[in-house]
Amino acid sequence: MSNYSREINFVLNGEAAHATIQTHHTILDVLRNTFGLYGARESCGQGLCGCCTVLIDGDAVSGCLCLAASIDGREVTTVENLDADGELDVVQQAFIDCGAFQCGFCTSGFLLMSKRLLATNANPSDDDIRSYLSGNLCRCAAYPEIIEAVKLAANRMNHHAEREKV
Repeated sequence: MSNYSREINFVLNGEAAHATIQTHHTILDVLRNTFGLYGARESCGQGLCGCCTVLIDGDAVSGCLCLAASIDGREVTTVENLDADGELDVVQQAFIDCGAFQCGFCTSGFLLMSKRLLATNANPSDDDIRSYLSGNLCRCAAYPEIIEAVKLAANRMNHHAEREKV
C-alpha cells in the first residue's frame, strides 16, 4: 500500500464492506470499480444531474463529488439495495407502471430521491415532488411520468399502511 492509499470500512447496502482506496477516489469510483455496482452513474461530473446519487447515512449525496474516504465508518445505500429482498420496491414498480424512464440513465438517481421523499412526505403534491427532485435531470424529459410514478408509489404505500392498521 502506497502513501496515497488507505483502508476504509463501511456498511454497503446493509453488509460490512472494506476497500483500499486512493485518496483521489470518489464514492462512485469505489462502488463501480471495487464492488461492481453500476446503478449510480457519472454524467456531469459536477454534482448537477443526480445520476450518481447514493445515500450516506440516509442523506442523498452526489457520488461523483464525494471522496471515498468520507464513507469510512458510515452506511452507504445504492439503488441496488431497493430490491434487496428479491422483489421490486414499490417505487421501482411505480416507475415501471408509469413508464417513468426512457433511456434509463438517470433513473437510479430519481428512484433513490423518490424513495427519500416518500420517507419524509407520505403524500407529496406535484410541487413537492418537483421541488424535491429538482437536483435530478432527465435528458429524455420524462418528468410528467416521473411525477405520476412518485404519486402512484405514495398511493400504494399509503394504501398498504392503511391495510396494516386494520
